[in-house]
Amino acid sequence: MRPRSRVAPALASTALLALVAACGATPGASGPTSSSAGTQTLTVFAAASLKQTFTTLGTTFEAAHPGTTVTFSFAGSSDLVTQLQQGAPADVFASADTKNMQKAVDDQLVAGSPVDFATNTLEIAVPPDNPAGVTSFADLTRPGVKVVLCAPQVPCGAAAQTIEKATNTTLEPVSEENAVTDVLGKVTSGEADAGLVYVTDVKGAGDQVKGIPFAESKQAVNTYPVAALSGSRQGELAGQFVRLVTGTEGQKVLADAGFGPA
Repeated sequence: MRPRSRVAPALASTALLALVAACGATPGASGPTSSSAGTQTLTVFAAASLKQTFTTLGTTFEAAHPGTTVTFSFAGSSDLVTQLQQGAPADVFASADTKNMQKAVDDQLVAGSPVDFATNTLEIAVPPDNPAGVTSFADLTRPGVKVVLCAPQVPCGAAAQTIEKATNTTLEPVSEENAVTDVLGKVTSGEADAGLVYVTDVKGAGDQVKGIPFAESKQAVNTYPVAALSGSRQGELAGQFVRLVTGTEGQKVLADAGFGPA
């Protein structure tokens, strides 16, 4: 009788522990697995001039792909391609010119062929009160006018150089920036009398700046390509984002922002 009295509690304890473990294991195991399985991140490297439009498209993409988060890195196209060449992880690259996209293609960083999706031209941005009285491209060469440009390696800077050569004009900027948004920032803060930015930047800035179109801008039209990247772990999603940008919905968002067709 004594041995039976010891075995029975032991068996009962074992059964109780097994029951508790079974009851506790089910929610614990299924919870994290189900919540993490549908979560994924798409990383997009995009030219600074695309910040407003791509942020809008990112929200649209997330709504159409529950569980997906789109993260962006906006900067000058030359800086972005350098980061990619150095191994920065990303899924999609959108450049403000074909030159920097070609660098990514040459280094086999691109999956498939880039697709051109928009064009853009330069415009003069001045403070709302236009203290220097700038009304033309030629006015940017006047003594005392503080002009800010993009650096030559940045697409907006390369476009400015093209216009200078085509018009036999030499601009002497007080600073050269690595992103078009930084040029715009110099103007909106009052640090510059004028800056050469894209038409879309002027439109996006609203009443913070006054835009001055100039005929010479037609000498340099920037074409924007986009591509999924070969190192992406989200190849299918990357392709879907590219299709959103190049499709009807993406093209409408871009056109509303002032971009021209590719």
